Amino acid sequence: MPLMRTILALVLAPLLAVPPLTPGAAQAQTVPPAQVILVTEALPEAAANVAEGDAAEEEMPEGLRIIDAAGVDPADFAWEWRILAVMADTPNDPAFIRQMRDIADRAADLHERDVVVMTDTDRNSGSALRQMLRPRGFMLAIIDKDGEVKQRRPAPRSVRELNAVIDRFPLRRQEIMERLPSGRD
Repeated sequence: MPLMRTILALVLAPLLAVPPLTPGAAQAQTVPPAQVILVTEALPEAAANVAEGDAAEEEMPEGLRIIDAAGVDPADFAWEWRILAVMADTPNDPAFIRQMRDIADRAADLHERDVVVMTDTDRNSGSALRQMLRPRGFMLAIIDKDGEVKQRRPAPRSVRELNAVIDRFPLRRQEIMERLPSGRD
């Protein structure tokens, strides 16, 4: 698992203009240009805090969260966050690298839609996310706030495409109507 975190950090570091994370680095790091927070360790307590509401928002930094799926239960994010699961058998998978670069480039768009990115690049990890989705090779999945898997894809998708899919979810439409009562931007 440390190898996956190191490779993920190395892939994202040039895009985010930050040095790669080392095993002794802080658990979450905010990168202002792209607003990406790379959570390098599995944090079940952080996931539980996210589900608690306002108190958790004060503790967790602002920006898109990229979380290693090991030790995290996707059910902890229900009704608060959508999960974008990016899975591969190895962190060296070209599709995984491409997808993570695209996510880093458009992090603000995903954060606006209450998305948490969960990654798993170890086919033997046995994470709850891997058990739930049972990927074969690279897989991208969107799990809505209600815990339902809304879409699965065997190839990378642009964040623009992902946003279009998310914006068609009934829960997302309801959120848009609550934020913009006239239904207009």
